[in-house]
Amino acid sequence: MTFAYFNRLTHAQQRVYLKSDAVTAIRLERAGDCDPLVAALSEALQSEEEGRVGRATQALLDALASRLSVSRVEARLLAARPSRSWGELHGLYTTRGRGRPARITVWMRTARHRKVVAFKTFLRTILHELCHHLDYERLKLLDSFHTEGFYKRESSLFHQLMESGLSTPASRSFSRVPSPPISP
Repeated sequence: MTFAYFNRLTHAQQRVYLKSDAVTAIRLERAGDCDPLVAALSEALQSEEEGRVGRATQALLDALASRLSVSRVEARLLAARPSRSWGELHGLYTTRGRGRPARITVWMRTARHRKVVAFKTFLRTILHELCHHLDYERLKLLDSFHTEGFYKRESSLFHQLMESGLSTPASRSFSRVPSPPISP
């Protein structure tokens, strides 16, 4: 299935889109090893301490980049989401620059009420932006489009992180969800 903007893409972009759409999952080996990092991120958000949330975000991104065999991506945490007439910006992926790593920028507070973002929303935002990084570095795509496959890859990572045996008290702040099927 293609989204409506597919017909506005060039033929070269359509080929990239279709290649992206065909990949529906990313296997995360030893996802359970990330449980303490996911729990630390949940605790950090609950603390509402920006420095702590930033460190927990970076630690999780470092672990994921290592497990997925891609270069390190820098986490940048900002306070309240920017918003305009088009809505709120949740996250932003910026490709590498001269001698600088790629960057994922996320905001920990909502635009209107300045409340801390819900944990699952925050984690999904991090994984969404990481999927852009994976499109370039792991899938070797020339562009990173929001395809159905892209959203399924994001969801597959989320479910793998959330499904493992989470038994520590800190980890009880997020729930267990079933794992999606993993494509070969």
